[in-house]
Amino acid sequence: MSEPGPGQDSVGAELTTWIGQMPAGVDQDIEAARQRIGRISRQFGQVLARAAARHDLTVGDWEALSVLHRSGPACTPKQLAETLGLTAGTISIRIDRLIQAGLVEHVAAADGRSRPVRLTRKGRHRWRAATNARAAYEEQIFASALTGEQLAQLNPLLATLLARFEQEFGPASRHDVTR
Repeated sequence: MSEPGPGQDSVGAELTTWIGQMPAGVDQDIEAARQRIGRISRQFGQVLARAAARHDLTVGDWEALSVLHRSGPACTPKQLAETLGLTAGTISIRIDRLIQAGLVEHVAAADGRSRPVRLTRKGRHRWRAATNARAAYEEQIFASALTGEQLAQLNPLLATLLARFEQEFGPASRHDVTR
């Protein structure tokens, strides 16, 4: 596979070879779009990792803080595990780490069977700072690659494609889950 040339992405550099290795009848344009969407998705993961690291978080910790931020005043470990698609053991370790860092705290439970957690002031501040950094990275990337008009054209196209996928497979996850 060759390296991308000026103004060419990795899919464009590899597409002819890639299609040559695919079964006959694979649509080149669909395959190129699928490859680009997948690779862009993985690159967003790099943005998350960079922003998280700059704020002394792992991506997994940031995801947990994001769920807690959006869940209201408190969230049970079970709810957190289900939302993130993780096991109870993994969530328990993550919550313990976040408590030790002063980012979350336990709150009293009405029934005493679960120990809900919520963000601390420090946790809210850290989540907000990391999220602002992520948004700034993404804005910089988008603004350097697309005009406002191009972005306005891209969003309806992506919305149409996502709606069709969700019609087939159900709603996509609301959270970036990288595990």
